[in-house]
Amino acid sequence: MVSAATIPLLLVGAGGHAASCLDVVDATGHFRVVGLVGRESEMGASVGGYAVIGTDADLHSLRESATHALVVVGQIKTPNVRLALFEQLQDFDFTLPVVISPRAICSARARIGVGTIVMHGAIINTGTQVGVNCIINSRALLEHGVTVGDHCHISTAAVVNGDAVIGDGTFVGSGAVIREGVRIGRRCLIGMGAIVRHDLPDESVFYGTPHHGA
Repeated sequence: MVSAATIPLLLVGAGGHAASCLDVVDATGHFRVVGLVGRESEMGASVGGYAVIGTDADLHSLRESATHALVVVGQIKTPNVRLALFEQLQDFDFTLPVVISPRAICSARARIGVGTIVMHGAIINTGTQVGVNCIINSRALLEHGVTVGDHCHISTAAVVNGDAVIGDGTFVGSGAVIREGVRIGRRCLIGMGAIVRHDLPDESVFYGTPHHGA
């Protein structure tokens, strides 16, 4: 059996979010990063000391050098790029790990889907369910009983209060606050600092009430 510290991991993405993810991956001590996948223009570049060794057209051949892979492209307006890459990795039979920063707090009673990364300082409390291929970003708080769908990004310092539901593909901006029990639909965009007090239907764009107006 391969020991945890030698699991070869391919990171798919080579931008700013990839650099932040590298810090988390390295901090776990569980993976050996074999390189990053980026755009053609990024080939040969280095991110956080790791080389960009291919593009998404090379994923099939790169499967020979890495058993595991993680999507590290960021997400704001749409989940489409992350979703497409996640599905490609599944098609090529990569294992998609859950990556949790050792500086995050994650309840043993929470459930987190494959391909999700939990960044430094995030808190995921008891009974929370997080879907696949999500970003739970630095200092985000998911309170008890929250449900986060697949392919979501809960951004830096966002607060999702107890028993709220976030639909698939939704982006919650930095510092946003979701009231307890609120249901947010699929593929919504919640602006930075917004306060969401009421349910929102699918594909809503909501900038809401800023904190200073609360």
